[in-house]
Amino acid sequence: MIFREMPHTPGERSPIETPPAPPSEEPRGCLFALSQPPLMLFLAFVGTLLFVTALHDLHRW
Repeated sequence: MIFREMPHTPGERSPIETPPAPPSEEPRGCLFALSQPPLMLFLAFVGTLLFVTALHDLHRW
């Protein structure tokens, strides 16, 4: 393996070693996605349907 001359002097930080820029805002996780109103309405609707079908199955005619 042939080593070439280093593009920077020892002790100097290379461009690769620079720390990443801080994010402009906090990353949003799963709880943020679950708190969105359209998703909450959809989940409430599905839960209501499951509840109604369970009551229908348990009811004796």
